Amino acid sequence: MKATQYVAREPGPDGIIHYSTEENAIWQTLIERQLACVAGRACDEYMDGLARLDLPRDRIPQLDDINRVLEPATGWQVSRVPALISFDRFFELLASKRFPVATFIRSRQELDYLQEPDIFHEIFGHCALLTNPAFARFTHAYGQLGRDASPQDRGFLARLYWFTVEFGLLNTPAGRRIYGGGILSSPGETRYAFESPVPEFRPFDILDVLRTPYRIDIMQPIYYVIDSIDELFHIAEMDIMARVNEAKALGLFAPTFPPKQQQAS
Repeated sequence: MKATQYVAREPGPDGIIHYSTEENAIWQTLIERQLACVAGRACDEYMDGLARLDLPRDRIPQLDDINRVLEPATGWQVSRVPALISFDRFFELLASKRFPVATFIRSRQELDYLQEPDIFHEIFGHCALLTNPAFARFTHAYGQLGRDASPQDRGFLARLYWFTVEFGLLNTPAGRRIYGGGILSSPGETRYAFESPVPEFRPFDILDVLRTPYRIDIMQPIYYVIDSIDELFHIAEMDIMARVNEAKALGLFAPTFPPKQQQAS
């Protein structure tokens, strides 16, 4: 785990996290601009889930508010975690149908991008689709696989998560739409995925996905596109670890992005 400047907020004696006026104002800025940005770009399943969550505009929601929607929908809950958690803890939570949410919100200085996921990314980006049975099933199956995987295998599984849960797109009769939370919670990535001539859009092939390198600190040069959200049911039922072994034997594709600049010591 890398160091972070952020500290997750703790509930008070009443069980409620009392966010500051500034923290609530940052949430309002983030949600209002991103609601405008994803309109006509997010998939219908995400928008349906967002309507069910009915997130407040003027304050950060409490996790119990999210659980009251998720649990009856798909059996999922959100769990409060520190700003960063281990891979063991991450997979353990997903395998238990609990989605980790760090209870801090980014600063205004990092309004557009931060490397560690905050409460806006987790709730706005991911929780709406956890009301969807296909997305919920896939995320649960992923957690079960990761919990039991070796460190090397987890590296390959991370690419599957990246190109689906974080940066997935799907085809619809109305055109390509977003279901990945890394896009849905980022105005820059949302516009880039629809307006830039740079990225490549590839049909989803699990072996290709497992072999595709990525960087977390750039706009994505490659997106993988599924044909419907229900395809996630099919992927969840695959023998994914057999595909991981195939990917290990074949090796990774050459990166389509420049190497990260090393900072001078």
